[in-house]
Amino acid sequence: MWRVRTICVLGFCLFIVCTPVEAQQVLTWQQIKEKFEAANPTLRAGRIGIDESKAQEITAYLRPNPDFTVIVDQFALFPDPISGAPYRPLAALFPLVEGSYLHERHHKRELRRESARKATDVAVSSLEDQERNLLFTLRGSFVQALQAKSVLALARENLAYWDHVLDLSRDRFKAGDISQLDLDRLEIQRATYESDAQTAEVNVRTAKIQLLNLLNDRTPIDQFDISGAFDFSEQLGSLDEFRREALDSRPDLKAALLSVDKAKTDHQLAVANGSTDPTFGADLGRNPPLASYIGFSMNIPLRFFDKNQGEKLRTQLDISRSERLLDANQSQVFSDVDSAYTMLNGTLNLLRPYKTKYLVQAAKVRDTVSFAYQRGAVSLLDFLNAQSDYRTIQVAYLNLVGSFLNAASQLNLAVGREVIQ
Repeated sequence: MWRVRTICVLGFCLFIVCTPVEAQQVLTWQQIKEKFEAANPTLRAGRIGIDESKAQEITAYLRPNPDFTVIVDQFALFPDPISGAPYRPLAALFPLVEGSYLHERHHKRELRRESARKATDVAVSSLEDQERNLLFTLRGSFVQALQAKSVLALARENLAYWDHVLDLSRDRFKAGDISQLDLDRLEIQRATYESDAQTAEVNVRTAKIQLLNLLNDRTPIDQFDISGAFDFSEQLGSLDEFRREALDSRPDLKAALLSVDKAKTDHQLAVANGSTDPTFGADLGRNPPLASYIGFSMNIPLRFFDKNQGEKLRTQLDISRSERLLDANQSQVFSDVDSAYTMLNGTLNLLRPYKTKYLVQAAKVRDTVSFAYQRGAVSLLDFLNAQSDYRTIQVAYLNLVGSFLNAASQLNLAVGREVIQ
């Protein structure tokens, strides 16, 4: 019996070991972006809206349907009492077949199609602008996750360093170099670094949850991760260069420009709709006792009162309104670029001394004071202050890098494309 149990236990353990574990999915920013563009329901709905707009182009260019009429008239209901002739209900039958067609003048169909096509162009640019804003939100969540991972790595590094200090301090306590009170203060200080590590772990998971939500992904958090450089670039182009690129790239500015063009086409269509469209007709019939005949007609509406004056005026005003909106949009583009550039440049000015001076000094002071404290050359308070300063400088630097990346995302949003990775 014990052999059977042993075989079962070994088989179960072998099954667990051999069962493949799903590998963690690590995505870069480019992969995150591609997945977002393919799976985001808002963008997918917007693409369907563009297809609907293209379908309206077909409707706009349709020709008017011709009219076809069949008339059978003059059925005899009663016999003629005067002539006394036999009852013949179809003797005086009057059959008539006629057709008519509305002829649209002044290129109304072409103008309708052109207006519909320009409406599609505006819809495409509007979708690109919506995607631009959504990608900014996505990029912010991606940067937040990278920052949380960097803070977590720093917290774990500080915790490991403090554990090393505690090991040395316990040895010193056993040797009689420090008091029990100093050792207790050092061990109590560990709670701060342990709390930092736990808080950072929660922030990482929270950032991943937000990122998965934007991706419309149901992957478990433990099987999802991201990778990317959490750093800053000191190379920054000129403000005039970013302004020019924004004027060329911003989809909302392009949509405003297309709206002006569409408004002009709509005004041309309104003028064309004020013209008269004749209706041509033809009829074929037989009128007993005469022979069969054919006839032609032309119906011309007399537009004495309704000349589409209201639409002409409205579309003319719509051109002016769209031009004013274009001017406002251009001003907003310059404002967005200037604000984002100022924020990015200010953050960069703060980061440079941190990278070249403060980080090096904080690490040097911490290592020097720690070396001196282990040999009894400085007080415990000086050692704790040096460690606290190092931790503060490191966290401030990571927060500044996160601010730089967020400001870079803001500048990318203002320009309309990724000018800073």
